Amino acid sequence: MLIAGFLMPERIAAAAKQTIKIAYLSEEKDAPPALSNLDPFIQNKGLHGAELAIADNNTTGQFTGQHYELQKLIVPVGGDVIKSFDSLADDVAFVVLNLDARHINALADAPKARERLLFDASTSDDALRGGECRHNVLHLLPSRAMRADALAQYMLKKRWQKWFLVVGPAPEDNLYAEAIKRAAKRFGMKLVAEKVWSHDYDARRSAQSDVPVFTQGEEYDVLVVADEQGLFGEYLDYRTWLPRPVIGTQGLVATAWHRTHEQWGAVQLQNRFLEAAGRRMEEQDYAAYLAVRAIGEASVRSKSNQMPAVKDYMLSDAFALQGYKGKPLSFRRWDGQLRQPILLAAPRSLVSVAPIEGFLHPVTELDTLGYDQPETNCH
Repeated sequence: MLIAGFLMPERIAAAAKQTIKIAYLSEEKDAPPALSNLDPFIQNKGLHGAELAIADNNTTGQFTGQHYELQKLIVPVGGDVIKSFDSLADDVAFVVLNLDARHINALADAPKARERLLFDASTSDDALRGGECRHNVLHLLPSRAMRADALAQYMLKKRWQKWFLVVGPAPEDNLYAEAIKRAAKRFGMKLVAEKVWSHDYDARRSAQSDVPVFTQGEEYDVLVVADEQGLFGEYLDYRTWLPRPVIGTQGLVATAWHRTHEQWGAVQLQNRFLEAAGRRMEEQDYAAYLAVRAIGEASVRSKSNQMPAVKDYMLSDAFALQGYKGKPLSFRRWDGQLRQPILLAAPRSLVSVAPIEGFLHPVTELDTLGYDQPETNCH
């Protein structure tokens, strides 16, 4: 009886432990054509980031009386994403989505999404944060507008203000190009030329001859490339008619995370992820990590596992998420976008971090990147 008496408080504590259930929903992707042997195709980017964050949440939960569970749903290529979403138990209030943009609003509008908070950990579409926004969706990756603004701030600092824009044929390339043109206008850049890449993609045969001719005839400071699939952008550097740097989707890139980033405790996160996953952390891994960590932070602070309370805290001025980028991260109330510093990185070095010093804002300098509240189309 005496032993049972001593164990009773532990049993009560275990029974009273608050459980927070999180789902991770992803769709497998077909391997794209191999453009290089240097970067292997990675299936299910994001999953290891969510798993690492669950472990971090449960470390904290040992002291706060909370327990976090992750349910993983990986839909095969062409599978029924809506059906998988509908299969979730009713007590799963938070869902991290690693899906193409076309799925995000379809899920957000589903009947079973009404009492859930969705975390978009894979897209950068400005439309999903603008006129097509949904208020039950939060976005973890920087939008295209944020990425373009980050590059423009650095170019303005360097006074490289004459841009030659090269656009690929994919719809996503045009969306990125629109963000670049918006940033150019916003920061006073001059778009001296815009061309669509119309050559084939046999870079070994065509790069040496096509690129110099393609980039001839204009005076510019930087070549800005919009090639999100990486079909030709890697082969522009060092082959242009004029000796000019390449920025955009290749060359100097604006990204949420990069393997060269080691400041503000990032090296510890890099090493922990490498040990757990056996590879480097990618942007989608970082976004999924932040989504799950945001749930953990807000549930601890609000002392709740209920979606309304957790969401209210996430969107409050009190919410601050550690992102290993020098400043606390938080969500914009008007469009659900995670405000965050953006890394400007070359393939093997971190060049700078935006917002660049000197760009001011009445609320936070992070809101100099992307659509500010007076500019939003999200209503």
